[in-house]
Amino acid sequence: MPIKIEKPTIIEAAGNKPKIIKEYIGRVNSDTDEVSIARMKSPGGWVEPGQKPEFNEYTLVLKGMLHIVSQTETIDVHEGEALITQAGEWIQYSSPNPEGAEYIAVCCPAFSLDAVHRDNEVS
Repeated sequence: MPIKIEKPTIIEAAGNKPKIIKEYIGRVNSDTDEVSIARMKSPGGWVEPGQKPEFNEYTLVLKGMLHIVSQTETIDVHEGEALITQAGEWIQYSSPNPEGAEYIAVCCPAFSLDAVHRDNEVS
């Protein structure tokens, strides 16, 4: 039976500035463990702590640019581009440009605070 999602749940984000996370599908909004799908809007200058999640993350940038730092490289992901990160890989996201970034994040299995393993501080 299809399940219609009427609206997302706003979730508090980590980082040095307020970021808007609207979870449409996931553990919080739809009680879904297999996958989470959220629309993110991060302000210019936003940086979140590094993390080593237990889930794969698929990111599609809708507007602006995300700056990604991993243990092996630094990547800028621009509007219309996407990024795949693997479970167990250390990664840090930021939106350094003044216009910030808007993007979709899909996590498999679904995002959870217990599975993200964030660093204690923003580096």
